Amino acid sequence: MAFLSAFLLGLVAGLRSMLGPAAVSWAAHLGILHVDGTSLAFMNWPYTRFVLTALALGELIADKTPFVPSRKSPLPFIGRIVTGALTGATIGASVHSLAGCAVLGAVGAVAGTMGGAVVRAQVAKMFGRDLPAAFAEDLSALLIIALCFLALR
Repeated sequence: MAFLSAFLLGLVAGLRSMLGPAAVSWAAHLGILHVDGTSLAFMNWPYTRFVLTALALGELIADKTPFVPSRKSPLPFIGRIVTGALTGATIGASVHSLAGCAVLGAVGAVAGTMGGAVVRAQVAKMFGRDLPAAFAEDLSALLIIALCFLALR
């Protein structure tokens, strides 16, 4: 389940770049992931959890504004790959497969970035505007997180 969760939570990072890292930080705090004593032990620090949560909430709000650049432009795309890799690596640290899960998280982030853009555009077209599609994307990301938490515990 760790490998699948690394990919899926990496996909979440492709949809919302800070949501994946925030989720695994909370999973570490809740005892779902065991990262203490690993190179990613900082993901279980309270400040890490709260900073990542604040960034994720800010991103959820900012995503609904017209000022945010395309997720497929170079810097946001690279950022999503990095946060997807961090997300996967955090899961991997918990099961002693840091590198493999980091790669799966990064691949998931690419899939989430590209696939999420296509799906969101189609859903926005169905609704005739972007806001419902943005909320549907948020809900999808949160549902994936919840399912991965259930599978990992």
